[in-house]
Amino acid sequence: MKITVDRDRCSSIGMCEGLAPDFFEVSNDGKLHILNPGPPECHRALIEDAVASCPTGALALHD
Repeated sequence: MKITVDRDRCSSIGMCEGLAPDFFEVSNDGKLHILNPGPPECHRALIEDAVASCPTGALALHD
């Protein structure tokens, strides 16, 4: 499983960070950073929720 972000669509709102702070961080420069782009399978449900919460649809989860 791999998390990706479309930087052109990301507005750094931080919904993903609020749901999964161990995997997403909006830094002081206002950019989203994926802290662990290849999370363990046991976190799939959490990551799916965070990806689905993105209001701009900038996040994707790939198998």
